[in-house]
Amino acid sequence: MEKKTGKKGRNGLLFLAIVIALYGITFTLDSQLALAALEFAGKMLYQMIPVLAIVFVLIFVSNLLLHPDWVRAHVGKGSGLRGWAIAMISGVLSVGPVYPWYALLGDLKAKGMRTALIAVFLYSRGIKLPLLPLMIHYFGMAFTLVLAAYLTLFSLFGGLIMEKLVDDEPPS
Repeated sequence: MEKKTGKKGRNGLLFLAIVIALYGITFTLDSQLALAALEFAGKMLYQMIPVLAIVFVLIFVSNLLLHPDWVRAHVGKGSGLRGWAIAMISGVLSVGPVYPWYALLGDLKAKGMRTALIAVFLYSRGIKLPLLPLMIHYFGMAFTLVLAAYLTLFSLFGGLIMEKLVDDEPPS
């Protein structure tokens, strides 16, 4: 297990080194472009900070309250329909960009969450509750309901396919 963590850390440092090198090359070739790219990256980071803070708070709270036994019981291998419902509803209710949620989902997976339910969560994020009234206004009730039904159905199909492709059994 330690080797795996160490390799992940080296990969992250390698990626950082490559990005810094590319910025250096870009700065050498076109300093205005490099400065514009850095400014854009800074603005993106500034926009991500509130969402990242919320996700880190959620991870902290989940580490305090969600013990591996609870996660396995509610969204683990034997969770049944309740697990699918929890994953789908929490995916619909989740807000903000998807990438900060990866950290929380990774933490829950380490505690026993099924990969299929992670797929359901991520897919069901396509249903955006705050935008439903706007969608109804522009496209009508029938279109909105059919689209939401399709997204719900295909999130389940995606989870079922993921369950067939990925073995969640811990190595013995």
